[in-house]
Amino acid sequence: MERTYIDTLAQLIARSPTCYHAATTAAELLAAAGYAPLDEGQRWQLRPGGKYYMTRGGSALIAFRVPEHAPAGFRLAAAHGDSPCFKLKENAALRDGGYLRLNTEVYGGLRMSSWFDRPLSVAGRLFTEEDGVLRQTLVNIDRDLLVIPSVAIHFDRAANDGVKYRANVDTLPLAGGDGAADILTLAAESAGLRPEDVLGSDLLVYCRQPGTRLGSSGELFMAPRLDDQACVWGCLHGFLESSGGAHLPVFCLLDNEEVGSATPEGAASTLLRDVLRRIAGALGIDGEGYQMLLSRSLLVSADNAHAIHPNHPELSDKDNAPRLNGGIVLKFSAPRRYATDGGSAAAFRALCRRADVPVQTMANRSDLPGGSTLGSIAGTLVPVSAVDIGLAQLAMHAAVEVMGAEDYPRLIAAMRQFYKE
Repeated sequence: MERTYIDTLAQLIARSPTCYHAATTAAELLAAAGYAPLDEGQRWQLRPGGKYYMTRGGSALIAFRVPEHAPAGFRLAAAHGDSPCFKLKENAALRDGGYLRLNTEVYGGLRMSSWFDRPLSVAGRLFTEEDGVLRQTLVNIDRDLLVIPSVAIHFDRAANDGVKYRANVDTLPLAGGDGAADILTLAAESAGLRPEDVLGSDLLVYCRQPGTRLGSSGELFMAPRLDDQACVWGCLHGFLESSGGAHLPVFCLLDNEEVGSATPEGAASTLLRDVLRRIAGALGIDGEGYQMLLSRSLLVSADNAHAIHPNHPELSDKDNAPRLNGGIVLKFSAPRRYATDGGSAAAFRALCRRADVPVQTMANRSDLPGGSTLGSIAGTLVPVSAVDIGLAQLAMHAAVEVMGAEDYPRLIAAMRQFYKE
């Protein structure tokens, strides 16, 4: 079962090179499981026993089930579908010196050096107009297309002594000779569109390396976009594999966590609050009843955690540093960059105990504070008890990352237990 889950994870990551593809893949999995789509611009008619999902902006998705009975509260889990990468500028073609390069911007806090000298390509979405209506089309140029070439050591003798990379020079992808086809033309043709019909685009550079198992017994898993697609697909699997329970289960796939979440599709938006209020309204629950539901709810904010580094253990708090394959990570922060408190930690530990899933803890070294994630941000608009969790991983925000292969099925088991209670 463990190998099957990891193989499926590798397939889902390959199927989802961008946040837009991740949302579409999630919608397809939900539709295949009998979930009906809801239009945010239409009134919602919900029925007991119904299964639904809605999307916003092409990159955020929320799915839920309506129980046959009055729900005790909400059981919410949130993860994000975006990952650090390079985004193409509107006028991306740079033709000079016999080469075609692409003009890009950095999206999120990526580890630039990890993107050099590996096969890359472009994926995202294109917009056209049809009968006066804008239409979004996903695109993935599904072949090795680009490379960001490093400077040979012969020209940069200090390369191994530390380099400060310039995003407007050093990390521009090479797309071929100066006679190579324009990237927007390639994208349009790959999507079955005419280039002249494309009115807008969101195109991202992504790493082509497929997921693979490492270690003497395959105990490690390396792939692009583990942060945070490992949590996306683990939470969604648990959601789809669960049934029953006293609560109303909700799965949230959010966007733009890597750039602060302050977008209509991000955790800082009203998206989650809007959906929960609409669910309550459609079920005839008034404002006070809605607040009562929130008071009995729990949010699992799922975003990966830093494992202790084998070569640099001094970067971690050695007594609060998770290990690969050590179980699901509970994340703590005194200034509440993570939402976990004693009560939410206890609630999550208890359900993991019932699911026979091991739990470990993470707190950053006191002089190396970490960043915020979904739980604390979403909690400002949806005031529920929240716990920040994740899977331990190495090389976070690199082009490819490493996690423990045993931890992923544990996340699914824990979320299955979470959603069925």
